[in-house]
Amino acid sequence: MKKFFLTVHKGTAASNLSAFILRVGFGVLMIPRHGYVKLVEFNERKEQFMDFLGLGGTVTLSLTIFAEFFCSILLILGLFTRLAAIPLLITVLVIFSVHNWEFFGKYELATAFFIGYVSIFILGPGKFSLDYLLFKKGR
Repeated sequence: MKKFFLTVHKGTAASNLSAFILRVGFGVLMIPRHGYVKLVEFNERKEQFMDFLGLGGTVTLSLTIFAEFFCSILLILGLFTRLAAIPLLITVLVIFSVHNWEFFGKYELATAFFIGYVSIFILGPGKFSLDYLLFKKGR
């Protein structure tokens, strides 16, 4: 399991560039209108935020901010990339459940994020990442 999450394959120049573009693109897209806004407006939103699985609005909002803001920063840096993708995937799945599993129409952006995060999870961080620098082990 550790091997999957922390191993970075060299890949081709195209796959490494693609991984970089996906990571940075989806990381940057999530932060300003989703993660950062929730972080800045935490006190205003915590009481009315959805109560997922009975955790309470404050805990659910905190977990959402962790995923949308902090895990997105990890994606941009390429640090613990696959592990950072997991909370983002869970967050998108919760969004789908709240919106009755509608994948198209006005919820297409959530579908695009899901596809992007699944791709990042499978592809990994690529060579242009902190993961590669930290975990390359003699490459």
